[in-house]
Amino acid sequence: MERAQVDPSWFRLSATALAALHREGALRSRALVLAHIDAIRERNPALNAMVADRFEAAVAEAEAADAATPGSLGPLQGVPCTVKETFELTGMPYSGGLPARKDLRATKDAFAVARLRAAGAIPLGVSNVPELAMWTETVNTVYGRTKNPYDTRRGVGGSSGGEGALVGAGLSPFGVGSDVGGSIRIPAAFCGVFGHKPSGGFSSSTGMHPIFEGVPSDARMLGVGPICRRAEDLYPLLKLTYGHDPQDPTTLENPVLGDPAEVDVAGLRVLLVEKVGYWRPTSPVRVAQRRAAAALAARGAKVEVFEHPSLRHTFEMWVSRLFLANPLLFMERMGFHSPARAALELVPWAFGRSEHIIGAILLGLGEVLFKRFFPEFMARRAAESRALQAEINARLGDDGVLLVPPYTRLAPRHGDPVARTVLLGRAEVAYPALLNTLELPGTAVPLGLDPSGLPTAVTVAAGQGKDHLCFAVAQVLERDLGGWVPPPGA
Repeated sequence: MERAQVDPSWFRLSATALAALHREGALRSRALVLAHIDAIRERNPALNAMVADRFEAAVAEAEAADAATPGSLGPLQGVPCTVKETFELTGMPYSGGLPARKDLRATKDAFAVARLRAAGAIPLGVSNVPELAMWTETVNTVYGRTKNPYDTRRGVGGSSGGEGALVGAGLSPFGVGSDVGGSIRIPAAFCGVFGHKPSGGFSSSTGMHPIFEGVPSDARMLGVGPICRRAEDLYPLLKLTYGHDPQDPTTLENPVLGDPAEVDVAGLRVLLVEKVGYWRPTSPVRVAQRRAAAALAARGAKVEVFEHPSLRHTFEMWVSRLFLANPLLFMERMGFHSPARAALELVPWAFGRSEHIIGAILLGLGEVLFKRFFPEFMARRAAESRALQAEINARLGDDGVLLVPPYTRLAPRHGDPVARTVLLGRAEVAYPALLNTLELPGTAVPLGLDPSGLPTAVTVAAGQGKDHLCFAVAQVLERDLGGWVPPPGA
């Protein structure tokens, strides 16, 4: 496959802008796709973000896009993208990082993937995930560990970590991810790009593995949404993938997605959430949140601090709803059919001989423990979650947004989240999981780099069904504070 003639701006522009150039005849999809393929081949070995490619098929699809008549072009015609490996993409693996599924190949496209391809997007390949997409570090024994494009000693978050790394490195204009506890927003924040978890019931998980198979009201904690390098892509990408899916009972019948162009940021109320759970964010995270608040205040928004006693229970509320949404035990998905067998897996893991990562083993054991010994506690916390959900939705109304730290720290070093969770009991996922617990939409918004060169970010949330408010604020913060800053070498 020959090398492409490359315009460096291609790796900086939004998917929306690239599609417009293609429609105008100013850009050939074949050249664009080849340029991204060359860049991935050069830089992905150091990142291990893309784990399987479909380069030849992508070039053929690009040639077809170039040959199409202008009137038949979709809104993303000819634009390359990437897909989280937990989604079905015809002909590609979708193991979810589970060794028992490593030889499985998709025979169709997932709901969201099919929507994007129908719009003309061209998938280049699939990206790495934690085992069964349930950990804040992207590592598994099928594909290995993904590294951060800003500092390869650090992680990319999870579970859409491969997508975050590819988009953050400038190797993909956008990707599709899923989020049940920050799985889009944590990688986006760690990798310096935008990532959006939609409102509960706005997106379909058909064609994903694993999915929730329990009560739809709890399974609506899971959202499918975009990861992209420019804020202007958030609205059009979600517009293509959201909506009712007859095969997914968690999707709402008639969800309505507002237009961010109709939002006046000067008329918004901005509520600062400074502490979630029992752990405060580090100074760089707090500074980023204050910068975002100051930028919105400078545009006329009214800023105030938001506190609520239930916020200290966020992790317990999230865990309770998460476990209630899964009648099939996580350890059973891993292939363990008793708690004793799951616990025994810690022995080979300690000697580096297990097929499973420690996060998956501990999650499986924790779920069994909660369901067996704390059913009443989980029911109380789930009820508390629903009460808080109603209260915060009422407080936000049609003109309120939350500013929430995306995580307690900037991108941590490899292995650090495991150590802090196991040794210190630090439930740092409480910050991103708050929005899943409440089924609120949330956008991770990059705010440039800190003095050490790591991406900083804030999460913008809004009332249920008010995703467009998140997008409007994201666009303002991008203009005022810089947004995505490509890493060295991008």
